[in-house]
Amino acid sequence: MIETIYIARHGFRANWVAKSNWTSPTGLARDPPLAAHGEAQAIELALYLESLPKDKQPTAIFSSPYYRCLQTSKPVAERLSLPIYIEHGLSEWYSPVAPGTGLFPRPKSAIELRTMLPEISPSWNTVEIDPSWSSIWLPSRKGEDLNGIHARTAGVLRHLVHAVETRPDMRHHKRILLLSHAATIIAVCRHLAGQPGLPLRVGCCTVSEFERRRDGDGGGQAGYAWNAVTLASSVHLTDKTSLRDWGLEDVVTDDVTGEVSFNDIGVPGTEGEEDDISGPQIYTSML
Repeated sequence: MIETIYIARHGFRANWVAKSNWTSPTGLARDPPLAAHGEAQAIELALYLESLPKDKQPTAIFSSPYYRCLQTSKPVAERLSLPIYIEHGLSEWYSPVAPGTGLFPRPKSAIELRTMLPEISPSWNTVEIDPSWSSIWLPSRKGEDLNGIHARTAGVLRHLVHAVETRPDMRHHKRILLLSHAATIIAVCRHLAGQPGLPLRVGCCTVSEFERRRDGDGGGQAGYAWNAVTLASSVHLTDKTSLRDWGLEDVVTDDVTGEVSFNDIGVPGTEGEEDDISGPQIYTSML
């Protein structure tokens, strides 16, 4: 039975650095690597988790497939000697795609990343991308409104917790780490806390921690109640001036409908593509 869920955001992105000439290591659009500062943040995150008592450390890492999240997961996996499980349900949030501009990118599968990452850098040979975990959720390549990102994370949590607790090869895990993106993390925290309007700003490599309630009381979700121990804590980070914190209140919405009032642009060249299967993949996933 899962007793603790840690949730961390990726480190500082290279495309946030002025005059940065970054390229995507995976070849995927909108998939920047970490900046040097972000890599340092990831190491501090790993050192923090390693400093916890053995019976408090996470024993499984579930990461968004975007490279910045994988890079952030890597030092944790190395220091705790853990594999990384790829979960597309923890992917970046995109607002609804502008009509006629194509679709948003779909990151690589665990099997593809397992082969690709050591080709990007030999340093990836020190970490295992474990393909035994198939992603349980695929976000729509057409993007999501605010209700959509909350519905997605609720579904991901429900299926992920159930899968971990019922699979014979995984049900020994009591503490898990989710490595994701700001909007996705906020929606995850709101769901676990049972507070749909929870105000929260999430900085780079900050950590939230939820513990399963012993009494079963309260409004927590994912099938049972959770206590928020910490929310977006940066206590383990040396430089707190470059966290680039973000909150859903930063999203521009319509004053009347409350819906997102802007559309993201799809990836050029995908205008003629159809959105593939999205939503829960618990019985069909190969990703």
